[in-house]
Amino acid sequence: MTAHASLPARRSPRQTFAAAWLAFAVLLAAVLLPASPAAAHDELVGSDPAAGSAVETLPAALTLTFSADIAPDEGASEIQVTDAAGTALNDGAPVVEGTTLSQALAGTASGEVTVLWKVVSSDGHPISGELSFIVTAPPAPSPTATASPTATVEPTPTVEPTVTPVETTTPEPVTTEPASSTTSWIIGGVVILLLVAAAVTYLIVSRARRTRAGARDGSDAAGGR
Repeated sequence: MTAHASLPARRSPRQTFAAAWLAFAVLLAAVLLPASPAAAHDELVGSDPAAGSAVETLPAALTLTFSADIAPDEGASEIQVTDAAGTALNDGAPVVEGTTLSQALAGTASGEVTVLWKVVSSDGHPISGELSFIVTAPPAPSPTATASPTATVEPTPTVEPTVTPVETTTPEPVTTEPASSTTSWIIGGVVILLLVAAAVTYLIVSRARRTRAGARDGSDAAGGR
């Protein structure tokens, strides 16, 4: 006897159509399901400092970057930055600019810095997350109040100035007779000379008169005899 191979059963058109639709549905689900969360909500795509990075000192500000614009409404965005001891490092309110959220920082930190954030994505749903980075700078030493030694100021010896006596020579007064005094002496001398001359002339004239008078008296006596 000759064995005959059995032929596969043929599918009906309805079964073929149903199988095709099932394959299409599986393919569509494989394409759409992974993409639906990203399409529904925004996500954090980067930060400065980057998550898990190490920096030497605490930066002046922290910046978070999202995949789309986040809501700029007041109070819609929240961020909390703390150091390893739980001390808050925020300085003021966060600032939203398009896809970025910036937070000014203040103070000093050493070790792990933790960032907790919450924003409202472009579809109106709030999203949140957490990241951290490391500050490698050692903590600043606490100032210790120590009594400063009082500096002893030694008195500076006073040097008395040596005064050398200076001999002073008093100049002898020079007597200068004024011109008027000399003129008075000259006039006085002339007057004296005139008086002397007048006296001499008077004596000579008086003597001559007496001589003539004596001679006339002698002549009269001789004639009377």
